[in-house]
Amino acid sequence: MKWNRRTAIKNLLGGTAALSTGNLLSAYTQDNPSANTTMTLKGNINHSACRWCYSDIPLDAFCAGAKDIGLKGIDLVGPKEWDTLKKYGLHSTMCNGAEINLVDGFNEKSNHDTLVKQYSEMIPLVAKAGYTNLICFSGNKRHLSDEEGWQNCVTGLQKIIHLAEKHNVVLVMELLNSKLNHKDYQCDRTWWGAELCQKVGSENFKLLYDIYHMQIDEGDVITNIRQFHQHIAHYHTGGVPGRHEIDESQELYYPAIMRAIVATGFKGYVAQEFIPQATDKMASLRKCVQLCDI
Repeated sequence: MKWNRRTAIKNLLGGTAALSTGNLLSAYTQDNPSANTTMTLKGNINHSACRWCYSDIPLDAFCAGAKDIGLKGIDLVGPKEWDTLKKYGLHSTMCNGAEINLVDGFNEKSNHDTLVKQYSEMIPLVAKAGYTNLICFSGNKRHLSDEEGWQNCVTGLQKIIHLAEKHNVVLVMELLNSKLNHKDYQCDRTWWGAELCQKVGSENFKLLYDIYHMQIDEGDVITNIRQFHQHIAHYHTGGVPGRHEIDESQELYYPAIMRAIVATGFKGYVAQEFIPQATDKMASLRKCVQLCDI
């Protein structure tokens, strides 16, 4: 089975991990003594991690390990999981659950009725829970030009942006690469997303800059962060190639990227979104968080 966010989220929602969470949590902490050692971070970066990359670890165990590493929250979780995060003092740093999927987004008018309904229901829930960021997607281009994609996204987003402003929720559109992982995805360049932000004209619509995806599609990661940082609300990491650990095995140097992010005055979250190859996935997460903790 191809391992990616789509299959991981499908498995999570389908409840494929049917074993007792309590028993698995106990086994996990016994087999991973590093999970019980709290790590002290410098405080310049607000660290998070994406749930789907660790979907084979029960949520309670993952939250306990994340808390010990020093993470502030967990990315890409919906309302059913928020109580568990709160039990461990973790924030839902990027909420999901209102989107249709990654390919059917705001750039198609035929999706607007469904999206407006789902986001109108989700935005108040996000706010009531005390959260801010709610993910959204452009969708695939199919027949659309850049201009048509912008126009359609603006038309759909303007139907919900006032509700987002009212509840202090930020709709965050993810930048994904269209070269390798998400062929034909429209919001695949930082400049395209930044232009959409300007057209929407609200501080409650911004971008999720995925460093892995943007390295593949356009490169110049630090230059683009510096140029477009005012439109970026959130960051994801990932090693290139392969979306694995962000260590010496890949081509990006993350300490420099993190310094560039901090230099812009960014106060949001940086979420690890690599697919661990190491046997001890939590130890791998710890190592990569340390690498980014400049």
